[in-house]
Order: sequence, then structure tokens, then C-alpha cells
Amino acid sequence: MASIYIPIIYLFCIFGGLWVFSGWYRRRIANKGIEPYFPRHKERDIYITLLQRSDPPTPEHLLKAALVRRAMTDVQRILRIREDKPALQQLLQKGSIGDDLFTSLVAAEKELEAEILEVAAEANTFVEGWGQIIFQTATEMLHNEKIRAIFEQVPVLRLEAGT
Repeated sequence: MASIYIPIIYLFCIFGGLWVFSGWYRRRIANKGIEPYFPRHKERDIYITLLQRSDPPTPEHLLKAALVRRAMTDVQRILRIREDKPALQQLLQKGSIGDDLFTSLVAAEKELEAEILEVAAEANTFVEGWGQIIFQTATEMLHNEKIRAIFEQVPVLRLEAGT
């Protein structure tokens, strides 16, 4: 009779230990959280701060400029996600990276979609229909800044090449 109890106790200990470890591991992973893919959105914070000022109220042209700067940051993030997502999918399939990084990217992508809708809605509060073209304007401004940065580096590069 004692020979039946030993395997039952053994199985109980094994499955009980696995059950305890599984619960502990899931709690640890759940408390870990997802590390954000992008740093804080400073331009959004600046825009919201300017929008909430009431004494004296922020001039409309300053609010529009802050909104365009916010859209420019969103465009940069869109471009980075478009570049990073295929590479991360491939690395995830190969097992080179963990699921947490890809989960962080997907969460950032969903957050960015909500941000885009919010910026478009804010733009429409200033001028009706501006929400449809604000991101085109932001993209043009980003390209202009890149060209300006290259143009400003030309004299420095000529000096280095001449030396």
C-alpha cells in the first residue's frame, strides 16, 4: 500500500512546484512592464502646456507652430517604425531578439496611431481641413531641415577636404 502513495506524492510535488513557479514567473513578468520604444514626446507636452495656459493666453500662431513641431516629431517616429518593423520581424523570427522588444514596437505603433488622430483633430480646430495636410507640411519641413543641415556642413567639409 505504501508503494502507491510514493508516486502520488512525487507527482503532487512535481506539479505543485511547477504550478508555484509558473505563478511566480507570470507575476514577475507582469510587473516588469513594457519598456517604451520611443522617449517621452516632449513636443506633445509643450503643446499641451501652451494650450492650458490661460493667464495670459497663448497666441494662436504659437499654438500652431507647436502643433506643427509635434506633427514633425510624429512623422519622424512614423519613418523610424517603417524602417525598424521589418528588420525586427525578421530578427524575431530568427530568435535573435525577445518578444518584449517587438511588443514595445507594436505598442508604440498603436500609440502613434492615436497621436496622429489627435494631432489631426487639433489641427482641424484651428483651420477646417488642416488635419488632412498638416502631416504633409510636417514632412516638407523635416526634409527642409535635413537639406539645411547638409547645406550648413558644406563649408566645413570643404575646409577639411582642402586641408
